[in-house]
Amino acid sequence: MKKRMMLYFGSFNPIHKGHVALAEYVVGKGLCDEVALIISPQSPYKQSMMLAPETDRFEMAEMACKASKYPEQIRPSVVEFLLPRPSYTIDTLNYLEEVCGNQMEFSILMGADQLDRLDGWKDYRRILEYPIWVYPRKGESLPDRFRTKIHLLEDAPLQDFSSTEVRGCVERGEDTSRMLCKEVADYIRKKGLWSISSQIVAINARLDAEPENVELLLQRGQLHYRRNDWGAALNDFNKILKIDPRHREAHQFAELVQEILSFRYKDIYNP
Repeated sequence: MKKRMMLYFGSFNPIHKGHVALAEYVVGKGLCDEVALIISPQSPYKQSMMLAPETDRFEMAEMACKASKYPEQIRPSVVEFLLPRPSYTIDTLNYLEEVCGNQMEFSILMGADQLDRLDGWKDYRRILEYPIWVYPRKGESLPDRFRTKIHLLEDAPLQDFSSTEVRGCVERGEDTSRMLCKEVADYIRKKGLWSISSQIVAINARLDAEPENVELLLQRGQLHYRRNDWGAALNDFNKILKIDPRHREAHQFAELVQEILSFRYKDIYNP
């Protein structure tokens, strides 16, 4: 008898308690024998600049899975690290069928937000040939065109936070204990992931190769702005305006910085 393997695709940037709770739920309900968290090295829908290094994301996923209720049945996979990039779900499925199809039958676990744009995925009709288990997102409805093709997990555990919110809390130095297991939180702190300083260091490395990359300059300027480093922020925004005088966002940020500086430093005794 083939092993029933449910594939949970995602960047897991970082993995949080919501991810693990869903994996535990499908195992506990007997919907599969095992769950493989497929760590995506690069998603066609996400900027790689915002992703932590894939090895870090895998290590955090490994820690979170080991701390789960079913550490032998919930494990991360590096399969997409071995495939051409960017990673497309159908390519991964084709590879797994070729390599493991004799021993496993596959299903897919995904969020309702992914289902909403599924018809934009590569060979999405072939993906719909697999059993797809969908967990709803708070405040989001399922697209009617796919209702007959999927299985809705109506009573799945839902968390009121996302990886984006986790990263924001990390950046601001806020408590993440309700969102992250201790091992993952400690790893993030030790490695300095998603801190403003680490983001600036990463952007600096890329700007060394692309000194006039407007997108990178804007990201760095915004990071400087968020930590009140007004001079460095203004330098980045002004550099953008030299490259592209019509850049609307750089204009807006430059004006904001100038207003802040003129308000705070308005006399010769407080330069």
